[in-house]
Amino acid sequence: MDLPVVLMPKPMNPAVADDLDGVCELIKLWELDDPDAVLDARRDEIVAVAAGGGLIDGAFLDRLPAVRIVASFGVGYDRIDAAAAAERGVVVTNTPGVLDAEVADTAMGLLLMTARELPQAERYLRDGKWQTGAYPLTPVTLSGRRMGILGLGRIGQAIADRAAPFGISIAYHNRHEKDVPYPYYPSLVDLAHAVDILMIVIPGGDSTRHLVDAEVLKALGPTGILINVARGSIVDEQALVDALRTNTILSAGLDVFEHEPTPHPDLLTLPNTVLLPHVGSATTPTRNAMAALVAANLKSWFNSNTALTPVPESMELPGASG
Repeated sequence: MDLPVVLMPKPMNPAVADDLDGVCELIKLWELDDPDAVLDARRDEIVAVAAGGGLIDGAFLDRLPAVRIVASFGVGYDRIDAAAAAERGVVVTNTPGVLDAEVADTAMGLLLMTARELPQAERYLRDGKWQTGAYPLTPVTLSGRRMGILGLGRIGQAIADRAAPFGISIAYHNRHEKDVPYPYYPSLVDLAHAVDILMIVIPGGDSTRHLVDAEVLKALGPTGILINVARGSIVDEQALVDALRTNTILSAGLDVFEHEPTPHPDLLTLPNTVLLPHVGSATTPTRNAMAALVAANLKSWFNSNTALTPVPESMELPGASG
């Protein structure tokens, strides 16, 4: 019996290929001398895509009419046009749940680093400046501050759970109100007015591009801290630079950027930023768990035509069990 053929367009965590060994034939597109020729020759054989990067849109799927599932590595899937996939009967899956704790830990670590200027203080020590005097007092503490969570999903809730022991109160903005014990603000600007920490945890994509703009930053105010562990496209990066430079907000901690891996050059020179190279889920155990879920979605599909973790756009399609 022939094995199902899976396309892997970009390099992924090697645990994905290891877990699929003997389950399918895996075409690693980036290793081929003539990828287009292989896609054309095998267009009717490739039934699934293991996606770890690159754009997968309607035009890409039209080249592969036999594909019925795209298993994406990560929670965010803004580089996959899930609506176009659904129109073609293609289920898209992601990897929710397995990375919630890791990203929430990173978010809280980034908040601590930003509020207390811990990287700046470390550089002060390493540069030998401590001998000339103590590091200046930082202007804020975390206790008693108010956090607004933009996107109270699994990761947002995990952040809220971690923030509470710090004495931080929680409010949130979602598309829809949830049954949670936190104040809900239907307007993002109103949420920003009400808090002094804005934590961004919503998906990227066209619908959320530059949702955090100059108006939101002005509402957050001069003691406000912006933390983004979601997608860089959600924040108008030039507006953020302007707000930081003019002290419209106090500081920003960013794990993601509009044009990765190249942050806005002014962010690198501003003293009131803490910047990380998109490491929110970047531990070996978590990435291996994500890889295992990618493979599990594909194996479930091959065994029973059922996806384990379909994205919302796929929920009405056959085999999207949720």
